Amino acid sequence: MSGSGTQGQLTGGTHGEHELRRSLGFRDLVVYGLLFIAPMAPVGVFGTLDAKSHGAVALVYVVATVAMAFTAFSYAQMVRVVPQAGSVFAYARVGLGKGAGFVAGWMAMLDYVLIPAVAYLFSGIAMNELVPEVSRWVWTALAVVVTTLLNLWGVRAAARVGFGVLAMEVVVLLVFVVAALVVLARDGAERGWLSPLTGDGTQGAFALSAVVGAVSVAVLSYLGFDAIATFAEEVTGGSAKVARALLFCLALAGVLFVAQTYLAALLAPMSSAELAAEPAGQGSAFYDAVDASVGTWLHDLVAVSKAIGAAFAALAGQAAAGRLLFAMGRDRRLPGVLSRTFSGVPRVALLVSAVITMVAAVWAARRDDGMDHLVSVVDIGALTAFTLLHASVVGWFAVRRRGDGFSWWRHVLVPVAGAAITVAVIVEASGTAQLVGLVWLAVGLVVLVVQRGRVEG
Repeated sequence: MSGSGTQGQLTGGTHGEHELRRSLGFRDLVVYGLLFIAPMAPVGVFGTLDAKSHGAVALVYVVATVAMAFTAFSYAQMVRVVPQAGSVFAYARVGLGKGAGFVAGWMAMLDYVLIPAVAYLFSGIAMNELVPEVSRWVWTALAVVVTTLLNLWGVRAAARVGFGVLAMEVVVLLVFVVAALVVLARDGAERGWLSPLTGDGTQGAFALSAVVGAVSVAVLSYLGFDAIATFAEEVTGGSAKVARALLFCLALAGVLFVAQTYLAALLAPMSSAELAAEPAGQGSAFYDAVDASVGTWLHDLVAVSKAIGAAFAALAGQAAAGRLLFAMGRDRRLPGVLSRTFSGVPRVALLVSAVITMVAAVWAARRDDGMDHLVSVVDIGALTAFTLLHASVVGWFAVRRRGDGFSWWRHVLVPVAGAAITVAVIVEASGTAQLVGLVWLAVGLVVLVVQRGRVEG
């Protein structure tokens, strides 16, 4: 079967009220991907990674970018085969079968539906720090309402607003880079110039195992770039543009992450050993480095950027979640009403996603341990979905031999290596995250069995 014939077959039957409007270009896709990731995503985990890697925090992001490139490459392979809104749900369905497709979509729901709640909570916490008179759950709820209205307006309108927010985040990052370079040129570095790549030596000699252990945390900074694939039915110019946007977004994020962590490590007033001995200081380590070297004005600027940026990262996540629910509803794996569109916008799916996100985000905002609970849930869902994505590439190209131009390295070696990486990160995840993932998977399998029983009956 030819590639064009395959695509025609797989995308047929989506029209009328179940059709999404094609209005996105390459820039819009990159904007959504970077919004979801957030250009300064490492800020919150910098101290943890610095301590775990023995000071080689920039090297951690180099390795993490390469590790995630395997996943981006597998997405690029499958989006050409199945240019549909369902992303990994659609890919596993054709590569592994309908049952596996449902499981992939079910596990991805933990990521797509709940990771916006994490971003909304970040926004609420940051705004509460700036305006403490207003409770953080109120700020969190307000962020959900504003971004939901933008998503209901339409993907193109949301992309325009998102571009402005993304530009603001990039400007703040550039201000940090310039200020850091000025301080380093004037006062020199607190650590050795190569230490962010080789370790600062305060916890002994360079240890590859320490870097690998930190990578398991750093890859979580990239969660969200794959949301680009959910807009495959709304892009103009074909699925090849989606594949290019996926790879470009990951590469750009990797460059930004390495640059900012390299500079922050050089400015850090505390060594990696001191951070390891004082876990309480790890969360604010990036801000402490900025305060000590540049000043509180930059601290406040970064905080405002994170508050606004987190809300619009959630906007991109909510849009992706809506497309996933839309695709699963269209395939009757979830209630069919989710596949209804209005003026080319999946508003029912978006509203359902928004309600779930609102409940989760406000609940977490009212609890001291809410963030930990949310993060442990979304991570395991994304990594399981990534693993099934890699299996889908092997299933479609190597086992079923359905795609044109089969290649052992593109369709077997790369996805197998990618699956090994994601499985390794799952193994390194916390026991709570693994338990939640197993429970969610068990519920999904029960739903799948019930669905099959109804069909057979």
